[in-house]
Amino acid sequence: MKTIIVIGGGVGGIVTANELSSQIGGDHKIILIEKNKEHSFAPSFLWLMNGDRNEKQIRVPLKSLLKKNIEIVNATVSEIVPAEKTVKTGDKEYRYDFLVIALGADLAPEKIQGWDNSVHTFYTLEGASKLHHALNNFSGGKVALVISSMPYKCPGAPHEGAMLIEDFLKSKGIREKVEISLFTPEPQPLPVAGPELGNAVKSILDQKGIQFYPSMQLGSVDTTSKQLFFNGKEPFDYDLLIVIPPHQAPEVIRQSDFVNANGWIDVNPQTLETKHENVFAIGDIASIPLPGRWFPDKPMMLPKAGVFAHLQSDVVAKNIVRKIKGEKADEKFCADGYCMLEAGEDLAGFAYGDFFGEPHPQVHLKQIGWKWHIGKVLFEKWWLSPISLKKEFYKNLLKTGGKLIGIPVKL
Repeated sequence: MKTIIVIGGGVGGIVTANELSSQIGGDHKIILIEKNKEHSFAPSFLWLMNGDRNEKQIRVPLKSLLKKNIEIVNATVSEIVPAEKTVKTGDKEYRYDFLVIALGADLAPEKIQGWDNSVHTFYTLEGASKLHHALNNFSGGKVALVISSMPYKCPGAPHEGAMLIEDFLKSKGIREKVEISLFTPEPQPLPVAGPELGNAVKSILDQKGIQFYPSMQLGSVDTTSKQLFFNGKEPFDYDLLIVIPPHQAPEVIRQSDFVNANGWIDVNPQTLETKHENVFAIGDIASIPLPGRWFPDKPMMLPKAGVFAHLQSDVVAKNIVRKIKGEKADEKFCADGYCMLEAGEDLAGFAYGDFFGEPHPQVHLKQIGWKWHIGKVLFEKWWLSPISLKKEFYKNLLKTGGKLIGIPVKL
């Protein structure tokens, strides 16, 4: 009997563990280590921000999403020792034959000079809930939404956030009293996806009267005078500040020999294997350079997004099973990504493309419409449904025309 340990209970960890359970559960031991007992669906934080969801609607017990023969350990990983094939959590130690690191990315707001509790973010459950109350009480003025640094999770989320905030303030009847600005160190919206998608998103922002400021590197924040300072630029005044904080690998990775010069884990782009035998890294923690995309003088990395964690999980699980069976582990990650991009008014666009495409990724945006928003809602409902009901949910979805909307999930 082999032991496979998955550390991290986000999208990547859940899909990996369930896929392994489906193929070899019962014959081999599958352990998932996650510090939180509840799973919060991050793509819905934006709907929590604008009041379309409450916390209970987007948070479920982690065990409800996992198959029964998966052992769940609620703990924080304190050390990974590849030479001994062990994972340590406090005073406990777990030995593995295969290890999948799916720890995601941590937020590091403390890296921003001047950050305090008056600064908002919708990148956490608590932050999105707090921001909703602030928007409810907002009566007008300057709203500043700032991408503090790269990389950050879900490249489309800041732009979605700006558009949903615009829609929310319009529904309150105070849109004419508000100036909304989006600042980013990037040269365009979603530069990793290329100019076609970037120009399309910029056009939507323009139509909604959202000011877009590219190439703006945040230096510091003065929450007393309510000013933003960008390197080499004039200060910007604000009344409500929303920031996408810096991202970093969890401490256990930062203190290990897994970490690369950029602070993440290098992997084989096709198999997700790390430099250590039978150890894989997937999702936000993994570092995969893309062809033909540079910022400013370094190759851009594969976006940190749930769709890629989902696809990588499937590849890794299949290759682990093949290795256990003595077969050739030749499943490869193809990086065909997609995203429903919320635009407000219950409308969304659908961005899709090959992120490993040569000479550079080619990403396109389908016309904004209601069906992409419905698709995102249905995916949320499917993801948060108990594991025992997922297959029936999907069958019913297909019967009611969900296939036409497009929900590319694996049962």
